[in-house]
This record gives sequence, structure tokens and C-alpha cells, in this order.
Amino acid sequence: MAVDELVVIGSLGAPHGVRGWIKVNSSMQPPHSLLDFDSWLVADGTDAWAEVDVKASRSAGRTLTVLLDGCEDRDMAASLTGLEIALPRAVLPPAQAGEYYWQDLIGLRVVNLDGVELGIVTTLMETGANDVLVVESKHERLIPFVLKDI
Repeated sequence: MAVDELVVIGSLGAPHGVRGWIKVNSSMQPPHSLLDFDSWLVADGTDAWAEVDVKASRSAGRTLTVLLDGCEDRDMAASLTGLEIALPRAVLPPAQAGEYYWQDLIGLRVVNLDGVELGIVTTLMETGANDVLVVESKHERLIPFVLKDI
């Protein structure tokens, strides 16, 4: 599957306990909707993605933990920390009006209301209050991403 057919929807976090459970950082809204999928594609930022089955999962508020097939202990879970989680775009619901997948914003030009180009979106961050665009030009800018009618 081509990388452009995938949507990164989270990452694996720190181990949780000693039996292979691992915390999950979900980019989906609501976060637990990531658990609706029985298998994920996992990679470390390269073009090589491996399908992994989710054997069990738990959700408590915004905290998600999973037990992945083949992940038997804390050391193995620790080795997965930081790996990206993706799904094929075809299995995800299409974005509705006013919605977007972060991945679709990366690479876009950012221009202010006066027409001054501020740079290119390289990534986004979730801060709690609102999402933040990381925009690169001569230097990095962090710009709150708030949808507003102009």
C-alpha cells in the first residue's frame, strides 16, 4: 500500500504494566474511536508499515491502552514506544464540511490576511486549548489553528 493512501491517526506511547500493555496517543476525535479498528498499521516513520492486531484494549477518558498481538512483556512494549499508527484512508470516514485530517494540512502554504506568506505547515500539535500549526520558513512559527469565517 502506498504511503499516500495511509492516514497517521496516532502513536504508541509508554509501556503500561509488565504484561505487554502499551499506552496509545490517539489523534482521532473522539480518541477512543481508534479502538473501533481491530488491526492497525505501525511504523517508525519509514515507508515500511506492518499490520498488527489489537488483542485487547481499555479506554478511560482520554487514556487508551492496548495489548498488541505478539507484544508479550514490558520490554517489548517499550521497544514500540514512539511508533506511528496509521489506517488506510479507505476505511476511514470521509471528512465532513469543516473537518479535516491533519495529514492533509501538512505541506500547505500559510498566508495571512494581508497576503504575506508565513511558511509551510510541517506538523500539528494538540495543546488542549486548540490545535497548533508548526509552520517553517526562515524560522519555525507556532500558529494557533482556529477555524473562523472570514
